[in-house]
Amino acid sequence: MTILRQPTRAGVRDAAEKIARILPPTPLYVCEIKGIDVAFKAESLQPVGAFKIRGAWHRLTALDEAARRRGVVAFSSGNHAQGVAWAAKRLGMAATIVMPADAPRAKLDGTLALGAEVVRYDRATESREAIAGRLAEARGATLVPSFDDPWIIEGQGTAGVEAEAQMAVLGLAPVARAVVPCGGGGLSAGIALALKDAAITVVEPEGWDDMRRSLEASWIEPVGDNPPPTACDALQTMRVSPLTFDVLSRRDAMGVAVSEAETAAAQRWAAEHLRLVVEPGGAVALAAVLAGKVAVEPGLLVVLSGGNVDIHAYARAIG
Repeated sequence: MTILRQPTRAGVRDAAEKIARILPPTPLYVCEIKGIDVAFKAESLQPVGAFKIRGAWHRLTALDEAARRRGVVAFSSGNHAQGVAWAAKRLGMAATIVMPADAPRAKLDGTLALGAEVVRYDRATESREAIAGRLAEARGATLVPSFDDPWIIEGQGTAGVEAEAQMAVLGLAPVARAVVPCGGGGLSAGIALALKDAAITVVEPEGWDDMRRSLEASWIEPVGDNPPPTACDALQTMRVSPLTFDVLSRRDAMGVAVSEAETAAAQRWAAEHLRLVVEPGGAVALAAVLAGKVAVEPGLLVVLSGGNVDIHAYARAIG
């Protein structure tokens, strides 16, 4: 795909104005850890249960009328799928989503309920990018990647704009460090653009921590062969994009990885202390803080990026 421009902080601000016209800010919770107030941005409480609605709305509203009539094609394990489907429905557009055959049932059902067409694929043997690309070309539709797109990155960054304002209203310290779940890096890159004075820590599941390794190496490192199973279906990205990597590397972002046990512990903690249902991929930033992999300090912002859980897996995780 040819990218015609780079994501910018001004673009994040434009996206924030768009989002504010159609959605209220997601709640910001404050809870004390080690005697310090920590802020938690509850993107799990978006209408589609995840932050992806932000980038989808910014991207689809940037399309002209002719492009809107031809519709959009996206690929996603579920959260981006629902964000695109939600935005397309509101704009009266057709949306086709390429989803893995093993996508959580709740995410599949949510996407279908929003009126999108779903095309399934085998995550182990087929390329979702290739399938989506062929569909978009055949239909003349616009391809809407989940992170490798400047509008998507800018839209996701609006979570940081909201959190910064909410922390100021509550009298908390300015954001010193934002801890953000990372798959392809769209959310973390967007927040890095939005919060120019904050340090950025991206968090990934062990074995899927290609952004961490890429940032340490100063070039893009893909996920290795035969990565381990993970409950974090939303973060199973095999390779980050130059767009997201460039933003994060220029901001000297750092990365950490968390285990499956640490992620489940974070889900339990969120339920007990914040009364929030958080999916595994949405809980990894919290997991890094609770596991001591990110220091607790004034001005710490932790993003809880999604809450679309498989109810049976969630029961096992918090049981």
